[in-house]
Amino acid sequence: MQLSADTGTGKIENRNGIRGGLLEEALRLPLTPGVYLMKDAGGRIIYVGKSRHLRDRVSQYFRDGKKNGKTERMVSSVRSFECMVCDSEIEALTLENTLIKRYSPKYNIKLKDCKSYPYIKLTAGEYPVPAVTRKRLNDGGSYFGPFSGTSAAYSLLSVVCRTFGLPSCRRKFPDDIGRGRPCIYYQMGRCCGLCTGNVDPSDYAERVKSAGAMLRGGIGEVRKTAERKMYEYAEAERYEAAAVCRDTLRALDSLVERQKTVASPDISRDVAATGENSGLSALSVLRIRGGALTDAVDYIIDSSVPDIRGAAMSLLAEHYAGSTDIPPELLLGTGFCEDDAVLLSDYLRGLAAENAAQGGGKKPAQIPVALPQRGEKKKLCVMAEENAALAAERESRRRGRDERVAAGLASLLALEALPSRIEAYDISNFGSEQITAGMIVSEDGAFRKRDYRVFSVKDLDGPDDYAAMKQALSRRLAYLSGEKQGDMSLCVMPDLILVDGGAGHLAVALEALREAGLDIPCAGMVKDGNHRTRTLVTPDGECDIAGDRDLFVFIYRIQEEIHRFTVSRMTAGKRKTLRRSSLEKIDGIGPAKASALLAAFGGLAGVRAAGEKELAGVRGISASDAASVFAYFHGTDAHAEQKAEKEKE
Repeated sequence: MQLSADTGTGKIENRNGIRGGLLEEALRLPLTPGVYLMKDAGGRIIYVGKSRHLRDRVSQYFRDGKKNGKTERMVSSVRSFECMVCDSEIEALTLENTLIKRYSPKYNIKLKDCKSYPYIKLTAGEYPVPAVTRKRLNDGGSYFGPFSGTSAAYSLLSVVCRTFGLPSCRRKFPDDIGRGRPCIYYQMGRCCGLCTGNVDPSDYAERVKSAGAMLRGGIGEVRKTAERKMYEYAEAERYEAAAVCRDTLRALDSLVERQKTVASPDISRDVAATGENSGLSALSVLRIRGGALTDAVDYIIDSSVPDIRGAAMSLLAEHYAGSTDIPPELLLGTGFCEDDAVLLSDYLRGLAAENAAQGGGKKPAQIPVALPQRGEKKKLCVMAEENAALAAERESRRRGRDERVAAGLASLLALEALPSRIEAYDISNFGSEQITAGMIVSEDGAFRKRDYRVFSVKDLDGPDDYAAMKQALSRRLAYLSGEKQGDMSLCVMPDLILVDGGAGHLAVALEALREAGLDIPCAGMVKDGNHRTRTLVTPDGECDIAGDRDLFVFIYRIQEEIHRFTVSRMTAGKRKTLRRSSLEKIDGIGPAKASALLAAFGGLAGVRAAGEKELAGVRGISASDAASVFAYFHGTDAHAEQKAEKEKE
């Protein structure tokens, strides 16, 4: 059910003013849970919120009385609102998260930032394998996290794979079982060798089960099981299996030693609290598993958000949504109230029940959520509050540094405004082949990788950096001039364009801008003998940046990133071409068969070394295909000799 109010043209605005008219409409709302969407004069959604009682919550915004500066700024822009009635507060919380991610309202915390945190995933299927991912999909896999960064996620993933001998390669199971040779990790004893076909499915399932328990924080449980099995194997004189259990125990003990112990070994819980510093707020979620603090994830709440508590609730809901790592207990510190605890308890219980239904586990009775006032639990909440305050302080320092750098860059290049979105371009090629232009984006001091683009330069007689740069920029600028449409990211106007090169590269960039009828500040990044940016070249001459350390580091990072991105894309394109050209020259071998052969034998060297019978054993490769491939690498005489030997047999 949707309810709306609009004061844009009606007599309500004339009689009582905008706020009076909106208040009158808000008082007609029901006292039920729901979500409200605040809109500006242009009909754009600028804020999304939820409430247990829509009438009370929405009407508060338009009543006379003192409000904090953030709320007042938001309310002053509201010209209409829309409400969606929900059956429960949990449904409202879920709907609020969905709408915030869909519309990215100006005054809401950007929940899309939650998605950037990494997870460890156990894939679905007969043979699950672990991997680090930033995307949570409804694909039947089990997701654990989020983690504070990729280093924490990959570190734990490495321990899990090494401890339980799970594969960390890119092979697909069961399709790749029995294909090709096992990798070096199998020879080192760090992988069970699932690809060999010698692993019992029940044994592998037990390994995966233990890995899942460890990722959920049940290190003590896994340790007890490994210790029990070690003694059982030793008594049965299965010493190799007992040694594997021994190594597992050592790995678990090493992991526990590196973690900060904050509770007894049988305690697993999460702790969440908000903190404020330097005008910014943050939410910190501590992850305690097996009595040890294993990780901490921080979310920054922007100063423009009018409702810090509501933002924190939305972030917590998003933090746990889609994850199978639901804590058995959650402690809440500063920034939350008893109503929040009740709502989160029901919400987490629902998520845990969904996970149990998908995995065939036991449905939890409840997930306790508490606001401790004393004792050890209160100390943990204080730790979370301090962690959140430190995160806010770090973010404030980072933003201050970025603003100083932007101001220094604007002053150096005589820009009319501080550059927020900066695009950088570079050219890379492999001789006269794979001429590639890369584009990266820095926005507010951070790399915006989803906006990176690559342009394959075509129709050049040979390597020509200047012509390649002009072609790439002309194709990119066509989106700004309206000549091209479709890619929304390329329709965003940059505040500054940087090209990797000197006066020559700058000249062709300026020519491309003139032809497109655009006036965008542009500069070239000139390297010194050590491949470091020493100056920026502008139409008026060179500007030395060595005297400003922060600015020098910022430009250096941009130049290194654009070089890395462009070279990696060019190299990947060349590698793909080399692989295709070597196998697809053979009659009957297309892209699919070439890929199958390369995957089966680990590359061209493996394909070349394989016999005709081995080649024919690859799925999709017929006997005639195998004969053609073998003859291609070894000559028709070798093929004839092999055929003659088969006939003799």
